[in-house]
Amino acid sequence: MTDQSLTNQDICLATLRDNDRDRYLACLLSPAEKRDALAALYAFNAELARIRDLVHEPLPGEVRMQYWRDLLEGNAHGSTQANPIASALLSAIEAYRLPRQTLVNMIDARIFDLYDDPMETRVSLEGYAGETASALVQLASLVLGPEEAGRSAEAAGHAGVGQAIAGLLLLMPLHRHRGQLYIPLEILSATGLDRDAFLAGEDKQRISAAIEAFAGLGRDHLAKARRVAISPTVFPAFLPIALAEPVLISAQRAGAGLFERQLQRSQLRRQADMLLALIRKKI
Repeated sequence: MTDQSLTNQDICLATLRDNDRDRYLACLLSPAEKRDALAALYAFNAELARIRDLVHEPLPGEVRMQYWRDLLEGNAHGSTQANPIASALLSAIEAYRLPRQTLVNMIDARIFDLYDDPMETRVSLEGYAGETASALVQLASLVLGPEEAGRSAEAAGHAGVGQAIAGLLLLMPLHRHRGQLYIPLEILSATGLDRDAFLAGEDKQRISAAIEAFAGLGRDHLAKARRVAISPTVFPAFLPIALAEPVLISAQRAGAGLFERQLQRSQLRRQADMLLALIRKKI
């Protein structure tokens, strides 16, 4: 039974603590008066990201995503008060005039996660990352500083792609087990691979080359993000980005070995990296 004394923010933060510890810390490192809205956004993202883990077939996953789409389009099923994350998200949208279509686009992009279709091109990958990770950074920036958010939009776009690629590399062993493939086929083709050969995992040299190129694409986007000045007001939205490059570098070094190796650094190390980024205001 849910503790009636818990607020929507408490429940959103608990969701993040259990499912997205890095953005949970990012919330705690953000201005206190903004935490409600940031926790709602990040918890919504966490709910979408874990749908594939909760279903065995795509259709039930699409039903879950349709719930969120209906909510954002004003066709909620029943009282939103019964879902603390939904209620908190609507409050954040109202308080900060967040664009609902951006959130709907995030849902639509996540449909890809429910299926095992390969990512065709780098443009497709960048579009997927732009509507998920980059959009989340930009929405958080709108909460933190609406006037400054526009000036950081380019940085959010590139940073989100770099972060998304880092996250996909961390999850690559799981995705390979499922038969999912996020490395664009055009990158595989350039290294002499196709989908089946990559997933088979036998051609270590070519697989390592594909992973190195994939991680390199992420690092290129992070480098572009760093060329854009980010206002200190919205910088907390970029805190999780500070964790991306160490993953990308480790992936380039590990190559095909990342199928068996854990790239994720310790929670303590990641916390220290985010604190240092906050102090330096650099991702």
